Amino acid sequence: MPTITDEVRRAPRRDAAANRQALLTAAAEALGENPDAPLEAIASAAGLTRRALYGHFTGRDELVAALIDSGATRLNLVATQTDHADAPTALAMLGARLWHALGHVRLLAAMAVREPHVERVAAALAPVRERLDAIVARGVVEGGIRPDIAPETLARLIERSAIAVLLEASVTELSDAEGHRLVMVSVLGTAGLGWREAAALIDSTPELAMEALA
Repeated sequence: MPTITDEVRRAPRRDAAANRQALLTAAAEALGENPDAPLEAIASAAGLTRRALYGHFTGRDELVAALIDSGATRLNLVATQTDHADAPTALAMLGARLWHALGHVRLLAAMAVREPHVERVAAALAPVRERLDAIVARGVVEGGIRPDIAPETLARLIERSAIAVLLEASVTELSDAEGHRLVMVSVLGTAGLGWREAAALIDSTPELAMEALA
Protein backbone atom coordinates (compact mmCIF):
# COMPACT_ATOMS: atom_id res chain seq x y z
CA MET A 1 0.00 0.00 0.00
CA PRO A 2 1.49 3.41 -0.98
CA THR A 3 2.67 5.54 1.91
CA ILE A 4 2.60 9.33 2.23
CA THR A 5 6.33 9.29 1.58
CA ASP A 6 5.74 7.42 -1.69
CA GLU A 7 3.17 10.00 -2.77
CA VAL A 8 5.57 12.84 -1.99
CA ARG A 9 8.32 11.17 -3.99
CA ARG A 10 6.01 10.71 -6.97
CA ALA A 11 4.71 14.29 -6.96
CA PRO A 12 7.84 15.89 -8.45
CA ARG A 13 7.76 13.39 -11.29
CA ARG A 14 4.17 14.33 -12.06
CA ASP A 15 5.08 18.02 -11.88
CA ALA A 16 8.05 17.47 -14.17
CA ALA A 17 5.85 15.69 -16.72
CA ALA A 18 3.28 18.50 -16.57
CA ASN A 19 6.00 21.14 -16.98
CA ARG A 20 7.49 19.32 -19.96
CA GLN A 21 4.08 19.11 -21.62
CA ALA A 22 3.46 22.80 -20.91
CA LEU A 23 6.75 23.63 -22.62
CA LEU A 24 5.88 21.49 -25.64
CA THR A 25 2.45 23.10 -25.93
CA ALA A 26 3.87 26.62 -25.64
CA ALA A 27 6.67 25.82 -28.09
CA ALA A 28 4.27 24.37 -30.67
CA GLU A 29 2.24 27.57 -30.65
CA ALA A 30 5.21 29.95 -30.54
CA LEU A 31 7.35 28.17 -33.13
CA GLY A 32 4.33 27.62 -35.37
CA GLU A 33 3.90 31.38 -35.50
CA ASN A 34 7.62 32.18 -35.59
CA PRO A 35 10.23 29.42 -36.06
CA ASP A 36 12.82 31.77 -34.50
CA ALA A 37 10.82 32.49 -31.34
CA PRO A 38 13.24 32.91 -28.40
CA LEU A 39 13.42 30.24 -25.72
CA GLU A 40 12.70 32.86 -23.06
CA ALA A 41 9.33 33.58 -24.69
CA ILE A 42 8.50 29.87 -24.88
CA ALA A 43 9.39 29.32 -21.23
CA SER A 44 7.39 32.39 -20.19
CA ALA A 45 4.33 31.23 -22.15
CA ALA A 46 4.56 27.91 -20.30
CA GLY A 47 4.71 29.73 -16.97
CA LEU A 48 8.30 28.67 -16.42
CA THR A 49 11.79 30.15 -16.49
CA ARG A 50 14.46 29.65 -19.13
CA ARG A 51 16.43 27.70 -16.53
CA ALA A 52 13.47 25.37 -16.05
CA LEU A 53 13.30 24.83 -19.81
CA TYR A 54 16.93 23.74 -19.83
CA GLY A 55 16.05 21.25 -17.11
CA HIS A 56 13.95 19.42 -19.72
CA PHE A 57 15.75 20.16 -23.00
CA THR A 58 19.40 20.81 -23.70
CA GLY A 59 18.51 23.54 -26.17
CA ARG A 60 16.37 24.60 -29.11
CA ASP A 61 17.29 21.64 -31.33
CA GLU A 62 16.25 19.07 -28.73
CA LEU A 63 13.01 20.94 -28.04
CA VAL A 64 12.19 21.11 -31.74
CA ALA A 65 13.04 17.43 -32.17
CA ALA A 66 10.60 16.53 -29.40
CA LEU A 67 7.92 18.66 -31.06
CA ILE A 68 8.53 17.08 -34.45
CA ASP A 69 8.18 13.59 -33.01
CA SER A 70 5.04 14.50 -31.05
CA GLY A 71 3.38 16.24 -33.99
CA ALA A 72 4.31 13.50 -36.42
CA THR A 73 2.72 10.87 -34.19
CA ARG A 74 -0.58 12.75 -34.35
CA LEU A 75 -0.43 13.33 -38.10
CA ASN A 76 0.63 9.78 -38.90
CA LEU A 77 -2.40 8.51 -36.99
CA VAL A 78 -4.64 10.87 -39.00
CA ALA A 79 -3.13 9.59 -42.26
CA THR A 80 -3.44 5.90 -41.45
CA GLN A 81 -7.12 6.39 -40.58
CA THR A 82 -7.92 8.24 -43.83
CA ASP A 83 -9.03 6.54 -47.03
CA HIS A 84 -11.89 6.43 -49.53
CA ALA A 85 -12.73 4.23 -52.50
CA ASP A 86 -12.47 7.29 -54.78
CA ALA A 87 -8.86 8.53 -54.93
CA PRO A 88 -9.59 12.27 -55.41
CA THR A 89 -12.01 12.13 -52.47
CA ALA A 90 -9.40 10.34 -50.37
CA LEU A 91 -6.86 13.01 -51.32
CA ALA A 92 -9.20 15.86 -50.35
CA MET A 93 -10.10 14.06 -47.14
CA LEU A 94 -6.46 13.66 -46.18
CA GLY A 95 -5.74 17.34 -46.83
CA ALA A 96 -8.76 18.45 -44.80
CA ARG A 97 -7.95 16.22 -41.85
CA LEU A 98 -4.40 17.52 -41.77
CA TRP A 99 -5.81 21.06 -41.81
CA HIS A 100 -7.80 20.29 -38.68
CA ALA A 101 -4.58 19.20 -36.98
CA LEU A 102 -3.29 22.69 -37.81
CA GLY A 103 -1.39 23.26 -34.57
CA HIS A 104 0.86 20.30 -35.33
CA VAL A 105 0.97 20.71 -39.09
CA ARG A 106 1.91 24.38 -39.10
CA LEU A 107 4.99 23.73 -36.98
CA LEU A 108 6.05 20.73 -39.05
CA ALA A 109 5.43 22.64 -42.27
CA ALA A 110 7.66 25.45 -41.07
CA MET A 111 10.40 23.08 -39.93
CA ALA A 112 10.19 20.94 -43.08
CA VAL A 113 12.01 23.63 -45.06
CA ARG A 114 14.53 24.65 -42.40
CA GLU A 115 17.89 23.08 -41.65
CA PRO A 116 18.80 21.12 -39.61
CA HIS A 117 15.27 19.70 -39.31
CA VAL A 118 14.43 18.80 -42.92
CA GLU A 119 15.56 15.18 -42.75
CA ARG A 120 14.03 14.58 -39.32
CA VAL A 121 10.63 15.90 -40.42
CA ALA A 122 10.74 13.81 -43.59
CA ALA A 123 11.59 10.66 -41.63
CA ALA A 124 9.01 11.34 -38.92
CA LEU A 125 6.25 11.88 -41.48
CA ALA A 126 7.05 8.79 -43.55
CA PRO A 127 3.63 7.17 -42.88
CA VAL A 128 1.83 10.32 -44.09
CA ARG A 129 3.87 10.30 -47.28
CA GLU A 130 3.28 6.60 -47.78
CA ARG A 131 -0.48 7.14 -47.56
CA LEU A 132 -0.30 10.07 -49.97
CA ASP A 133 1.87 8.09 -52.40
CA ALA A 134 -0.61 5.20 -52.32
CA ILE A 135 -3.61 7.45 -52.97
CA VAL A 136 -1.88 9.19 -55.88
CA ALA A 137 -0.66 5.95 -57.45
CA ARG A 138 -4.14 4.44 -57.22
CA GLY A 139 -5.74 7.57 -58.62
CA VAL A 140 -3.43 7.61 -61.62
CA VAL A 141 -4.24 3.98 -62.43
CA GLU A 142 -7.99 4.53 -62.02
CA GLY A 143 -7.95 7.74 -64.06
CA GLY A 144 -9.10 10.13 -61.34
CA ILE A 145 -5.69 11.80 -60.95
CA ARG A 146 -3.51 13.26 -63.70
CA PRO A 147 -1.16 10.76 -65.37
CA ASP A 148 1.19 13.24 -67.06
CA ILE A 149 3.51 13.58 -64.04
CA ALA A 150 5.31 10.67 -62.38
CA PRO A 151 3.24 9.64 -59.33
CA GLU A 152 6.15 10.08 -56.91
CA THR A 153 6.81 13.60 -58.19
CA LEU A 154 3.12 14.46 -58.21
CA ALA A 155 2.73 13.33 -54.61
CA ARG A 156 5.50 15.71 -53.52
CA LEU A 157 3.88 18.56 -55.47
CA ILE A 158 0.55 17.85 -53.79
CA GLU A 159 2.28 17.78 -50.43
CA ARG A 160 3.84 21.18 -51.09
CA SER A 161 0.54 22.67 -52.22
CA ALA A 162 -1.02 21.63 -48.91
CA ILE A 163 1.94 23.03 -46.96
CA ALA A 164 1.57 26.34 -48.82
CA VAL A 165 -2.03 26.66 -47.60
CA LEU A 166 -1.03 25.80 -44.05
CA LEU A 167 1.76 28.36 -44.03
CA GLU A 168 -0.56 30.98 -45.54
CA ALA A 169 -2.99 30.33 -42.71
CA SER A 170 -0.44 31.51 -40.19
CA VAL A 171 -0.15 34.84 -42.05
CA THR A 172 -3.72 35.60 -43.10
CA GLU A 173 -5.55 33.90 -40.21
CA LEU A 174 -7.89 31.85 -42.36
CA SER A 175 -11.05 30.69 -40.64
CA ASP A 176 -11.53 26.95 -40.13
CA ALA A 177 -14.13 26.87 -42.90
CA GLU A 178 -11.89 28.78 -45.33
CA GLY A 179 -8.84 26.66 -44.61
CA HIS A 180 -10.83 23.44 -44.75
CA ARG A 181 -12.05 24.21 -48.26
CA LEU A 182 -8.89 25.87 -49.54
CA VAL A 183 -6.61 22.96 -48.72
CA MET A 184 -8.95 20.57 -50.54
CA VAL A 185 -9.20 22.83 -53.59
CA SER A 186 -5.42 23.21 -53.61
CA VAL A 187 -4.54 19.51 -53.47
CA LEU A 188 -7.25 18.59 -55.97
CA GLY A 189 -6.08 21.28 -58.37
CA THR A 190 -2.51 20.02 -58.18
CA ALA A 191 -3.81 16.50 -58.75
CA GLY A 192 -5.30 17.63 -62.05
CA LEU A 193 -8.92 18.52 -61.31
CA GLY A 194 -10.27 21.79 -62.69
CA TRP A 195 -11.62 24.29 -60.18
CA ARG A 196 -15.24 23.59 -61.13
CA GLU A 197 -14.67 19.85 -60.94
CA ALA A 198 -12.99 20.19 -57.54
CA ALA A 199 -15.79 22.40 -56.22
CA ALA A 200 -18.43 19.97 -57.46
CA LEU A 201 -16.68 17.04 -55.76
CA ILE A 202 -16.36 18.90 -52.47
CA ASP A 203 -19.96 20.14 -52.51
CA SER A 204 -21.49 16.80 -53.47
CA THR A 205 -19.53 14.56 -51.07
CA PRO A 206 -20.90 14.47 -47.51
CA GLU A 207 -17.68 12.87 -46.23
CA LEU A 208 -15.81 16.06 -47.16
CA ALA A 209 -18.05 18.38 -45.12
CA MET A 210 -16.23 20.14 -42.30
CA GLU A 211 -18.57 18.60 -39.74
CA ALA A 212 -17.54 15.13 -40.93
CA LEU A 213 -13.79 15.75 -40.78
CA ALA A 214 -13.18 18.26 -37.99
